[in-house]
Amino acid sequence: MQKMNVESFNLDHTKVVAPFVRLAGTKVGTHGDEIYKYDIRFKQPNKEHMEMPGLHSLEHLMAEKIRNHTDQVVDLSPMGCQTGFYLSVINHDNYDEILEILEKTLEDVLVATEVPACNEVQCGWAASHSLDGAKEIAKEMLAKKDEWRQIYQEEIK
Repeated sequence: MQKMNVESFNLDHTKVVAPFVRLAGTKVGTHGDEIYKYDIRFKQPNKEHMEMPGLHSLEHLMAEKIRNHTDQVVDLSPMGCQTGFYLSVINHDNYDEILEILEKTLEDVLVATEVPACNEVQCGWAASHSLDGAKEIAKEMLAKKDEWRQIYQEEIK
């Protein structure tokens, strides 16, 4: 396979086992700041995906709630394949803490009573949301938190 510019295009999606959280890359800025990009994979690539209304609401909820647990978030973005999210943080390379932050954020989703910014003023497709769908996705991910460190099939014992 030809090496691509996009890191995830070089990942063999047939060999990973979701759910998982992996460090997908790092970048060092000209002043020494480091950006860490994590692949938070909720669904098995090419086998399952998150339905868009639930994914959309989960994006809103996680993007808002994760910032209650760390001020080092640069961005939280959904993958177009609807299997996960990318989380970018600045100067935060502690993988265990990232897992804790993710767990707390998903627990926040479970108790949410509304989707933040779910209106036409603050959202580009406000009609496409599902709080229940977001909660179900979060619940499924949390139920498998013991698997988050295992990225490849051969790592499973």
